[in-house]
Amino acid sequence: MLELAIRTSDEPISPGQYRHTATHAWWMGTYLSGDEFCVHYSEHLLQQWTPVDPGEDWLLDRELTGRLQWLCGDGAAAVENGFLLADQWPTGRFRAPHGDFYAALHGHRPASKPGAWANPTAAFLAALPGDPDEMLRRLVADSPPGRGYTGPFQSAVDALRTCRVPAELRAVIYDALRRLPTVELGEATDLDGQVHPALVHDDGPLRSELLISPVDGQYAGERDTVRRPGRVGPPVGTVIAETAVSTSVVDVLGSPPGF
Repeated sequence: MLELAIRTSDEPISPGQYRHTATHAWWMGTYLSGDEFCVHYSEHLLQQWTPVDPGEDWLLDRELTGRLQWLCGDGAAAVENGFLLADQWPTGRFRAPHGDFYAALHGHRPASKPGAWANPTAAFLAALPGDPDEMLRRLVADSPPGRGYTGPFQSAVDALRTCRVPAELRAVIYDALRRLPTVELGEATDLDGQVHPALVHDDGPLRSELLISPVDGQYAGERDTVRRPGRVGPPVGTVIAETAVSTSVVDVLGSPPGF
């Protein structure tokens, strides 16, 4: 088994500072045009500022570039039938404690959520094992394989995607994932042309590539490709999600790195 020779480290962050995450993404969406199921693929730019104290305000900036592809279905007919990309995704600036950005849209006050792989709170992270074998057992217990789009690999990526998993635990998770028989070490070029080591999960409906920063072992993006045909949707070999992600520490909420 090839080893993932990546050192993990974290840029120091202090109270009053924010972890800035920039995401360049292409994501799939669906639209029912009359009786036809159409799948679109659109470009997104996101910035997020996460405070040290989750009870303080977080900030999310979401933008659609307007670039769009139709992966299946009659896109022109969908537009004639009322499709608007702006209706598919919330855009603008959203500010709320606990990262509960859409609380107002859903009619409730921002609130903390229980710790989980997709929401790795400090308490949740502190309870994770520091041994790769134990980590793998925990992942499998929480997310048994063979459940379509879920499983231990997907749950680990859910946590890493937040960029809130500390360096020591990232190393343990990467080691644990390498022990899955469906995961191999590879290399991938992201949306912005940067080459990264990648953990590749080639099983189930999708081939999923987890991109890792060669500098600090931080989550650096993903790519999902259809590997098993469905009754509807894009054909095998179609990329349906792709991201390039960078992180840094900033002093001011709402300011990009370097300001």
